[in-house]
Amino acid sequence: MKDVLDELAAARRRMGTATLPAGDAYTMELRRRYDAPVDEVWGAITEPERLGRWLRSVTGDLRLGGSFALDGGEHGEILQCDPPRRLRVSWLFGPDADEWPGTSEVEVRLSPGPAGDTELELVHAAAVGEPMFPTYGPGAGGVGWDLHLLALARHLADGDTLDHEEFRTLPEGREFVRRSAVGWGEAHLAAGGDPDQVAAAVEATTAFYTPGSSVR
Repeated sequence: MKDVLDELAAARRRMGTATLPAGDAYTMELRRRYDAPVDEVWGAITEPERLGRWLRSVTGDLRLGGSFALDGGEHGEILQCDPPRRLRVSWLFGPDADEWPGTSEVEVRLSPGPAGDTELELVHAAAVGEPMFPTYGPGAGGVGWDLHLLALARHLADGDTLDHEEFRTLPEGREFVRRSAVGWGEAHLAAGGDPDQVAAAVEATTAFYTPGSSVR
C-alpha cells in the first residue's frame, strides 16, 4: 500500500476559481512530477491507444477543433493543442450535458524538469451549482482525477493498466480514495470553505466512490 499512498502524496491539490463561457466556475488543480520525459508524457495523454490504458477508451476526431468521446460518457471538443506542452478540451458528461455548453473544461500543461522528468499540471474548471457542489465539493471530480493520475503513473512506469473499478474495491484502493477525499477537503478549506460543509462533502465523496466507507 505504501507505493500507492506515495503516489497520492506526490500530487499537490488546490481549489481555485475561473471564468468559463457559461459563467463563474471553480477549479480542481493537480500538480505532480513524473519520472519520464515530456514527449513520453505527451504521448500518454494524447495517443488513443495509450489513453485507454489509464483514462478511458476514446473515439473521435482527435485533432484541434475535433470532438472526442470516452466510453464512460465524458465527451467534448479539442479547444487547444500545443505539442508537447498544452492540451485544453471541453469536458461534458451525460446525454443532456450538451444543453449547457461551456460549463466544464480540462487543461493539461507539461513542463520538462531538470532531470529529464516532467511536471504535469491539470486544471479542471467546472461551473457547477446546486446540488452537486454543496454536496461533494471539489472531491466530486478531484478524487476521480487522483485515480486517473495514479493509473498514468503506473502506465509511464511499466506500461501497466489500472482497473479503476476493481481497485476501488480493494483495501488499498479504499484507503487511497479516503485520503484523496480528505486531501480535497483540505484544499477546499484553504480556499475558504465552511468547515462543516467541507466535512460533510468529504464524507459524501468518500461514500460515493467507495460505498460503505467513512472518514476516520
